[in-house]
Amino acid sequence: MPDFQITETRTVTLDSPEGGWRLERGGRLSRIDVAYETCGTLSPARDNVVFVCHALTGDAHVAGRHEGEERDTGWWAGMVRPGGGIDTNRFFVVCANVLGGCMGTTGPSSVDPETGTPYGSRFPEITVSDIVDVHRALLRKLGFERVYAVVGGSFGGMQALEFAVRYPGFAAKVAVIASGASLTTQALAFDVVGRNAIEQDPDFRGGDYYCGRRPDSGLSQARELAHITYLSGEVMKKKFGRRRRDLPPPVPEDGKHPGPIQSVFEVESYLRHQGRKFLGRFDANSYLRISTAMDDFDLTEDRESLAEAFAPVHARMLTVALNGDWLFLPRQTLELSRALLSAGKDVSTLVLDAPAGHDSFLIHIDELSRVMGGFLQRDPVRPEPGIDSDHRRDYDALEKLIPQDARTVLDIACGDGTLLNFLVARRPLADCTGIDLDVDGAVKTLSAGHNFCLADVDEGLSLVPDDSFDCVILSESLQVMRRPDRVLAHLLRIAPTGLVSFPNFGMWKIPVELAFRGRMPVTERLPWQWYDTPNIHLCTVKDFLDLCRALEIKVEKTVYFSTLAVSKLFRVFGARSLGTSRVLVKISR
Repeated sequence: MPDFQITETRTVTLDSPEGGWRLERGGRLSRIDVAYETCGTLSPARDNVVFVCHALTGDAHVAGRHEGEERDTGWWAGMVRPGGGIDTNRFFVVCANVLGGCMGTTGPSSVDPETGTPYGSRFPEITVSDIVDVHRALLRKLGFERVYAVVGGSFGGMQALEFAVRYPGFAAKVAVIASGASLTTQALAFDVVGRNAIEQDPDFRGGDYYCGRRPDSGLSQARELAHITYLSGEVMKKKFGRRRRDLPPPVPEDGKHPGPIQSVFEVESYLRHQGRKFLGRFDANSYLRISTAMDDFDLTEDRESLAEAFAPVHARMLTVALNGDWLFLPRQTLELSRALLSAGKDVSTLVLDAPAGHDSFLIHIDELSRVMGGFLQRDPVRPEPGIDSDHRRDYDALEKLIPQDARTVLDIACGDGTLLNFLVARRPLADCTGIDLDVDGAVKTLSAGHNFCLADVDEGLSLVPDDSFDCVILSESLQVMRRPDRVLAHLLRIAPTGLVSFPNFGMWKIPVELAFRGRMPVTERLPWQWYDTPNIHLCTVKDFLDLCRALEIKVEKTVYFSTLAVSKLFRVFGARSLGTSRVLVKISR
């Protein structure tokens, strides 16, 4: 099978309701055509459809190549491909140009069937709700009452959010990348200035310019301005700095000497190039209508909170932020996740390293592609836990301490999800979530069907609302926490019950080794040298119990582990701390 696919743009006319399509802002369209493309193979059960929502100036050509092209030209070809994050060997991918666009779907440049001329200024206002209504109507026209997933980045992420809220249950999974519940004020300001540049172009003529010169100057300026927000300040500094380039001067109309060489900053030349390139593929009226729809989008409008907006959601959600993005800030993604958790929804959230900025979700996608592949996994991948007898004994004891009526569990510092896999094999847990900083672990945990938060523990726990889980587990990770006291406080804020296990630094072997060898011990459970150990807060059983008393935490049960015979003798004679290599404690409020 080739590693590419030939695609073509198709157009369908949607079935119009009586009286035409009524739009949210009161406008009406008698006919709507939609341009779309597909790639991949539809399963016999027709249950592997992934609908991709494109960004502000995108189109239906998400992946593959058109007939005669020698390379993949889709705008997300790195993601949507055989073996990619959205694997066309496994999924049937559909992408459609948005309502109001200029790439085949009905928009301002389309011919109004009632007048025989382009709509121009008469094209009605549209909203994200209108766009999503048209997407859903297209999918139903194609015979899909439900889809496996809806995925979108940037403005496409807003559409994906609207899908989840407006049509709960239509998609089993929804992925929202580099987006938010609304634009920030700063992002709104950039859009306002861009639209002003178009509307003040003398060739705009109120939007009715299709029979003459087009407002190329205004549209080019709008694109240049928007493009500034797509790149981070750091990447612009590295790519352009304050370097200049010399340009030949324009030749005057009178043919006289053109004058001195012009010197411009490289960043200026780059932005001009982006603006000129944009003119060949986009329409100014479409830019106005779609950017206005993006600016108007606000999930909290007419609702008391974002959590209330997410109340209808049935899909399993993934929200991804890019840490170099200043168009859609990472905090906006965290706000989405916190609201979804408050509403009791399944959600995974990741903040990926993307110093290039907002456009990273399109061009620097190695990590994002792996995460997407894990999230879209059809069947959970839960390998038999490769754990030794010691860990299995620990896990057995831990599982027995989880309250019998617990349905939701959070595993702090979950690694690759091994403990979560062990637990779901033992009991019917409705929601297992892990928090960790490792992307490899995130992919494995997502692939196993669990939720995941890619964050350090302090940030990740701050994200989780009160009473979001029935039980929180901190397994052999207490000693790596920067502030164990704060972690314990968070733990019992999030859930009524906590299970904490840790190596006991008061075991007899450790002081003996210190006394006779004069060196920090290296053991099977603490295998690091003192200078590169992640364990920054080693403690004894008594230290931990003292901390619980200071924090007014109730200790319900303490389980002591040891494998050496001499250690067991210490415990028999009452010296539990000396005879214990590791401890499991059940705590509560």
